[in-house]
Order: sequence, then C-alpha cells, then structure tokens
Amino acid sequence: MVLLSAQGMTVAKIAEVTFTSPDRVRDVLHNFNTDGFDSLYPKYKGGRPRTFNLPERRKIKKIAKSRPVEHGLPFSIWSLANCPTSWSPRGWSTTSATRAFGSCSARRASPFDA
Repeated sequence: MVLLSAQGMTVAKIAEVTFTSPDRVRDVLHNFNTDGFDSLYPKYKGGRPRTFNLPERRKIKKIAKSRPVEHGLPFSIWSLANCPTSWSPRGWSTTSATRAFGSCSARRASPFDA
C-alpha cells in the first residue's frame, strides 16, 4: 500500500487493487507517515499464554491453598470468578492467573493428594 501510494496511486485504486477498504488504506498510510517502517511490523502478541517458572508456581500454589481472608480479600473461598481480579495486581494476567488457579485447585481436589 505504501509503495503504491508512493507511485502516485489514489486511495480508492489502492483499496481496489489490495481488496481492502479505503479506510484501511488511509490507516496504513497514516501509520506509516507517523511511525515510518516500524509501523509495518505487527505489534500484537498471539499464541500460548506464558508459562510460570518454579518460584512463581510455588507462590501460586501457596496462595491457592490459603484462604482469601488471609490476603485481605473480602470473600471466604477462592473461585475462578474472583481469582483473576485479585491476582492481576500481583503482576499476573487475568488469563494466566485463572489457568494457574484452575490447575492448582484441580490438583488440590485430587483424591491422591496427601
């Protein structure tokens, strides 16, 4: 899109050639004019949620086995609904905290735990 614009092609023609909308073409050109070549590289992060290292796992397990009241929280038991909201201030993302808590509580409920 940037190259086509540099060659003097109109926004409508670029949209037609690239099978996109004129608004999208304008966004790409505006971003390029603002950020230069850095705007052409995606900034999103997709894929699998990050994994926890051993110290983080121990900390999560310790919190999951304790009561929320011990951490100054206003509820009496942990649940997947209240877990992420209380763990995200600790630096864990909502998705990661829910996933970690779910695996800790599933292990805690196991009949094979002693």
